[in-house]
Amino acid sequence: MFPLTVITKSKAICVGVLMGALSCASGFALNQSVPTQHHTRSAHAKARRVRWNPVFKPSADSLLRQNAEIDRLELPRIQNDQELRTLVANEQLLPIVPSQSLRIDPRLVMDRRYCRPWTLEFLSDLSSAYYDRFHDQIQVNSAVRTVQVQKKLRRHNRNAAPEVGEFASSHLAGITVDIQRRGMTRQQIQFVEAFMMPLREQGLVEPEEERRQWVFHVAVSGRYSEWRQQQMFELLPAISGEPVSVEPSRPVLQPISTQGDELLHLDGLTARSF
Repeated sequence: MFPLTVITKSKAICVGVLMGALSCASGFALNQSVPTQHHTRSAHAKARRVRWNPVFKPSADSLLRQNAEIDRLELPRIQNDQELRTLVANEQLLPIVPSQSLRIDPRLVMDRRYCRPWTLEFLSDLSSAYYDRFHDQIQVNSAVRTVQVQKKLRRHNRNAAPEVGEFASSHLAGITVDIQRRGMTRQQIQFVEAFMMPLREQGLVEPEEERRQWVFHVAVSGRYSEWRQQQMFELLPAISGEPVSVEPSRPVLQPISTQGDELLHLDGLTARSF
């Protein structure tokens, strides 16, 4: 649906640029300060206070932008498993496949391990960059959902977004994935934030850092695929031996690998293209 030029030698070129992107993370670093307390608090409470200062805070405006992008793309909110299977059969939803750089929460049922093609491209790019830096995998906790699943989820999860309306969950259109943040070091969290910041500024992703679920909730714009191909095109001169200039703050793209009960959370991006 979104053909890509697979560039097998681009990885070596991209690693250097990634280091430039990572160096920008200090600009997005978490500013930690705990005021002096005049009463005793548990060590756990203090630790939670220090850690929770996200770059991408959830908001109602963010949900509005996510739904506006779904409407712009004229994507359906998937009602049930039958509609989901039709989209999979038509390859409008693609499977998320575990790889060296990506794993899936084993609690995520098999028929929910799908997303839109451009969202899969984003996952490939982020997971490859993350693995190159830390030699570790990112974990996908949630992807596409149906309205039926969202209704059930709201019965026992008060943070779950509605299944209808302007604040409905963007998981219902398949453009969104939840990436586990729990277990990441501060450096790893800052790396992911720095990777997504320029994408957010260009209106290519709409990320949120959930507090209760400890995930990165990332809705990906349909424009990501076109932007990605342009970045790949700009790398071609370097692969052929010609000089190329790449902004250090931009995330580096990797070709998608050819091998290869729900969890929830909620709550912007500037009003550019999203």
